[in-house]
Amino acid sequence: MLSITPIYAALLAIIYVALSGWVISTRRSQKISYGDSGNSEMLKAVRTHSNFAEYAPFGLLLIAMVELQGASGLLVNLLGLCLLAGRMLHAYGFGKTPQIVILRQLGMVLTFTALLVAAISNLILAF
Repeated sequence: MLSITPIYAALLAIIYVALSGWVISTRRSQKISYGDSGNSEMLKAVRTHSNFAEYAPFGLLLIAMVELQGASGLLVNLLGLCLLAGRMLHAYGFGKTPQIVILRQLGMVLTFTALLVAAISNLILAF
């Protein structure tokens, strides 16, 4: 049974909805119904949202499998915190104008760390 991963899924979902709200707000203020119309503000909002959507679900899936295989709560929480912090830092650093490159980079390092450690943990736990 999953008892830890749902907490991180809920927190990441809240961030996802907030990023979606930013895209909607930018669409309204810039009067863009679809695409980015070559508007850099719109492109930034869409890509920040999209990047989050590209990594968060896969990370959660891997973390859930680690938890389902009976890993310690400490490991599951560390993976969840790493993914959550990584996605938050990346979204914030990427979404700012000008970008805060160090936060964007740290966010990706944390995200990749969560993905790789979860993947390796799944392999180890499977055997």
